[in-house]
Amino acid sequence: MYRDPIVEQTRKLREEYAARFNFELDAICDDLMKRQRASDRKLINRNPKRPMHHAPAVSRATEE
Repeated sequence: MYRDPIVEQTRKLREEYAARFNFELDAICDDLMKRQRASDRKLINRNPKRPMHHAPAVSRATEE
């Protein structure tokens, strides 16, 4: 099986980053939000799309 070195490096870095926070998702998210606030990059905040409302299913029973 082909082993992509870029994918392997990405997974290694992700594992190291998560280990810094004892794999606690709240701590990881807090750090990411802190980094985002400290960044000088322009952030785009898009409103979530409204869910589409589908018409109720209609029975297609045929009469004989």
